[in-house]
Order: sequence, then C-alpha cells, then structure tokens
Amino acid sequence: MTILIAEDDPLTLDALATCIESEGFTALRAPDGKQAIDLWRSEKPDLLCLDIMIPHIDGYEVCRRVRASDRTIPILFLSAKNQEIDVVVGLDLGADDFIRKPFTRREVMARIRAALRRRAPEGESEHFRLADLTVHPSSLLAKRDGKSIDLTPREVSMLRLLHKHRGEPVSRDAFLDTCWGIDYFPDSRTLDQHILLLRKKIEANPAEPQIIRTVRAVGYRFD
Repeated sequence: MTILIAEDDPLTLDALATCIESEGFTALRAPDGKQAIDLWRSEKPDLLCLDIMIPHIDGYEVCRRVRASDRTIPILFLSAKNQEIDVVVGLDLGADDFIRKPFTRREVMARIRAALRRRAPEGESEHFRLADLTVHPSSLLAKRDGKSIDLTPREVSMLRLLHKHRGEPVSRDAFLDTCWGIDYFPDSRTLDQHILLLRKKIEANPAEPQIIRTVRAVGYRFD
C-alpha cells in the first residue's frame, strides 16, 4: 500500500516517511501542494496525509481537488493548525480524520490503519487462514475467536508468504526479498525481530509457536 505525504518541513516529512516505511507501506514525499497533486494523479496512492500550510497549493485545496474526482480515497490532515475551525473546515472538505501536531508514531499509524480499514471492501474474498487465525489483507487485520489483531502491510506479506508455502521451509532470503524488496537491505536480525513481534501478536502462546515455526539454519515454516 502506498501513502502520499504532503509536508513542507523536511525533518517532519522524513520522520513521517521513515515511520510509514518501517511499517511496510510505501511512502511518497511531496514538499508542496502542486507536487502532491501531481503524485496523486500519477501514482494513485491508497491514502493521503496532508499538512494544511504547504506552499503553492495549501492542504485544504489539495483535499478539495482530490475529492472532486475521488470520493473514496482516505485523506488525513496532520497539522499544527488545530483550532476547532481548522478541524471543521478539513472535515467539511471531505477529510476522514484530523491529527493534531505534535503526534506520536503509534497514534498516526493507528489512524492510518483505521482509515484504510474503513475503505476496505465489505465481504472481502481474499482472506486466508493460518490454523485458527484468519488474515484479512485489505483490512490489515487478523481475527481469532471474534477478536481482531492489527497488522502492518509487511506482517500481512510475511503471513501470506508462509501460507503460500505452507508445509515448506521459507528461507530468510525469501522473506527479505519478498517482504522488504530489492530497495531495502535488512539483515537476518531485522527479520528475527519482526518474527518475534509478529509471534507476540498472533500466537496463542508465543513461547511455543504453532503458526510460525523456526526451521533451524533455514528460516521459518507454517505447517
């Protein structure tokens, strides 16, 4: 999934893009409103994060132009302009959410995932099962016994890879190539840390994993 960030402060733009990419999303960076509109038209992102006070075309106008032709793409405002009137104007223009600066990484990612879930089609047919766990990729969720578990796009990719090769060991290189891609150069420690965190989320007993099993000297396997 691709997220377009329109933000004129370079430090904030880099920090937000890095945060989004660390969760497995692709980040598109736009330092002004004109570039934001150009990238939206050419790249067709899944979600927009807009600051209000950006050069050339402000965030309000970007939102207005996008909404004129696309009523479904999630749009989030992230702004230091946080008076009630600022929030009301943004929402009236069709934004899905308004996040006040400063915000935490956890908050912004939770808001992004929530907005993407709201856009996910009802009754999606692409879900798949791993033992008693059902994974819903479009919603970035897994479900067990009626309870929902938030997932990142990378975690969905990791689980999909295990499901595709169920019963077979999946090598570390296969995980890194498929779930990180050729533009990233993570090491095995990065993979192990992600597996550890994912087990804590989805395993009934992370100390005795039944979904993501370790295959010594090779990688991991789902039986």
